[in-house]
Amino acid sequence: MVKEVIKRDGRIADFSPARIENALKKAFVSTQNRSDEQAIRSLLQKIISCLHRKETRRIHVEEIQDVVEEVLMESGFKDIARAYILYREKRRELRECKEILGVRDDLKLSFNALRVLQKRYLRKDEKGKIVETPAQMFERVAGTIAEAEKEYGEDAKKWEETFFEVMRNLEFLPNSPTLMNAGTPLGQLSACFVIPVEDSMQGIFRALHHMALIHQSGGGTGFSFSSLRPQGDVVQSTGGIASGPVSFMKIFDTATQVIKQGGRRRGANMGILSVHHPDILDFITAKDTPGMLENFNISVAATDQFMQAVEEGRDYPLINPRTGREVRKLKAREVINLISYHAWKNGDPGIVWIDEINRYNPTPHLGRIEATNPCAEQPLLPYESCNLGSVNLSRLYREGGIDWERMEQVVEIAVRFLDDVIEVNKFPIPEVEKITRANRKIGLGVMGFADLLIKMNVPYDSEEAEKVAGEIMRFVHKVAVRTSATLAEKRGNFPNFKGSLWERNGFRHIRNATLTTIAPTGTLSIIAGTTSGIEPLFAIAYTREVMEGSRLLEVNQDFLRVAREKGFYSRGIIEEASRTGSLKGIKGIPESIKRLFVTSFDISPAWHIRIQAAFQRHTDNAVSKTINFPQEATSAEIRESFRLAYTLKCRGLTIYRYGSKKTQVLYRGASLERDFLRVGPEFTGECRACEV
Repeated sequence: MVKEVIKRDGRIADFSPARIENALKKAFVSTQNRSDEQAIRSLLQKIISCLHRKETRRIHVEEIQDVVEEVLMESGFKDIARAYILYREKRRELRECKEILGVRDDLKLSFNALRVLQKRYLRKDEKGKIVETPAQMFERVAGTIAEAEKEYGEDAKKWEETFFEVMRNLEFLPNSPTLMNAGTPLGQLSACFVIPVEDSMQGIFRALHHMALIHQSGGGTGFSFSSLRPQGDVVQSTGGIASGPVSFMKIFDTATQVIKQGGRRRGANMGILSVHHPDILDFITAKDTPGMLENFNISVAATDQFMQAVEEGRDYPLINPRTGREVRKLKAREVINLISYHAWKNGDPGIVWIDEINRYNPTPHLGRIEATNPCAEQPLLPYESCNLGSVNLSRLYREGGIDWERMEQVVEIAVRFLDDVIEVNKFPIPEVEKITRANRKIGLGVMGFADLLIKMNVPYDSEEAEKVAGEIMRFVHKVAVRTSATLAEKRGNFPNFKGSLWERNGFRHIRNATLTTIAPTGTLSIIAGTTSGIEPLFAIAYTREVMEGSRLLEVNQDFLRVAREKGFYSRGIIEEASRTGSLKGIKGIPESIKRLFVTSFDISPAWHIRIQAAFQRHTDNAVSKTINFPQEATSAEIRESFRLAYTLKCRGLTIYRYGSKKTQVLYRGASLERDFLRVGPEFTGECRACEV
């Protein structure tokens, strides 16, 4: 009588007929679009009888699968047997690919998740050999962060187990530097930094030096170049002529190009210039030159005064930052038209509404915010840093809706985790440590929003989705504030609490100056096996280049499930969807399904913005979101999107018009193989401008 099963990695597990039954159901559905319960029960009895006749207590999993194939063939289910054999072959190929990576998959992650972990996150020895598994990585991180609990007399072992559980379950993940560097000699755990650029040669190159240290440790940097004197202005110390902000940005860009972040990822920057700076036109057009500022996202810091001038068709002033005096005026509508045209042309610049950001600056007594991190979701004071994390919404769905009880638990754990990160963090420069510890900003957000909506049967571009977005973020923020206040009662308020907006609004206790942020999540969403941030589905199906000469077809699993349940699944439909990414125009699919599985190719820019605004209303910091436009969109439509986003009180806007960059995720050719939508190994769907 079979009692135990030998798994492929040598582990022993209890024999489970339910696993065989589940495999049979999948085989039936994949070939017949339905499950035949009576036939499955009969087959299962035959399979178990065959296994028990082997008169062994312990059997290998491969032997079980051989018996399943034999019984299917002997019982006349040849098509289902073939489907089962093909499935086994596909799984075998996947296991072989994983073995090539040299990573033991102890969490049953996707191949691409393992590839990302292998390349960037898992620890290696001096010869470059992987020396930890994904579960061991989470154990390393959990143990390191839980050390902070000892400072407050808490049971560190208990919190280590709690932190490990939410990461192992992929319910919450911290930002990349925490996964990479926790428990290592480097120990730098934050993702977001803003470095001031002072109007002097010493100040400029001090900022460059600090940027290099931060990039080397795995962080991204943002800069406002608005304090630099304009091109042609006098340099009093030498009698020379200033070259202007854009010329110095080129130096930062070149330095970034040659610095690898901890040997794992290339540096990223945000460059911001005030719309009132005399060099603003040069800044807006800076990326016209091929290869210019390739390591920068750039955004115009637009003020309420400027936006009002646009609305009223007035001129607005340009101010020399050295003297504080007006030097000339520009027509506001001509400037917004220029911004819109260049965003249409190549995706840059974006806009940050700097006055709206400062209306929610939690510590106005410390100064004005002028810059953000590279993806614009984290406005920060000079030298501030922030560590981010994201709750995986796709893991918090239960039959019938959102599991609010578990979400509450995960948010409470995540806030505590992120606050502990500040305690154990090894900061790259003293200036960053000083203000980060004084303000204790954290940024908890979400990922997997599009996956959650599909499970809830809610189209992304709908009023119901807008409502769900608001409900989720309102809940996350409420629980985060409550948790931070509870921590503050024992651990103390953030040191700069006195004079903060929190104190002005009647709070007595709060541990963190900010609590919530919506980040793009990038490779974190690959590890978590879900959609990026709050972005819609990138595509229903596409091929991913996983290794040199090797590609895997990726199909949205919820779509596959629904297609089989509804009886319209076919390989032809999958092939057609993988050519365009969208279900539009594909025959044989119910309109209700097309409506549910809407992709970034299909959603209007206005709906992208409305979803962004719904999250922003309950977010302390800002929201990272790409507003996708079709190739035929006009710069006038982009200008209208900037107006709508400002009206809805977004704090920034990033757009991308399909086809506006040389590097695309879509390749077309004469052969069927090259006609499929193809993406690179680390593409996550958050931005169609990403390299492939």
